Amino acid sequence: MRKLRLKEFVGVAMLSSVAYVLMFIKFPVLPVYSYLTVDFSDIPALIAALIFGPIGAIIVEVIKNLLDYLTHISDVGIPIGNVANLIAGLLFVLPTYFVYNRMKTKIGMTFALIIGTIIMAVLMSVLNYIIILPAYLALLHIDVGNVKDYIVAGILPFN
Repeated sequence: MRKLRLKEFVGVAMLSSVAYVLMFIKFPVLPVYSYLTVDFSDIPALIAALIFGPIGAIIVEVIKNLLDYLTHISDVGIPIGNVANLIAGLLFVLPTYFVYNRMKTKIGMTFALIIGTIIMAVLMSVLNYIIILPAYLALLHIDVGNVKDYIVAGILPFN
């Protein structure tokens, strides 16, 4: 039983490292919304969820974002972007895991990925509207006008 725990620990650590490295490979969806990037770092967390369960995915997401925060201090000094990335990753990976766990087929995985994407996009839009974007804009002293229009036009379609 002890060897299995060590294998899980090493597997989660390796997937966390890969996720952190994949955070460097990102590009903006639209130049206007440069902070909205295509980021492949949630793939190792999804793999961790499928192999080690939801706790493995949570640990991968936390370690990935902690390493990123420690090596790339944000503009405001507070890890708002990292917290948003953590929440977005968990809102994508965990629903995908739980849906796939009920339907373990190729169609089930496709359906699970679609559900995970929809849940993440909708809930992140709500969180951006209520908490994340207002906090970020207040700390950077930026006025974008109507936050709702900003989210509907830029964030929801590209999450």
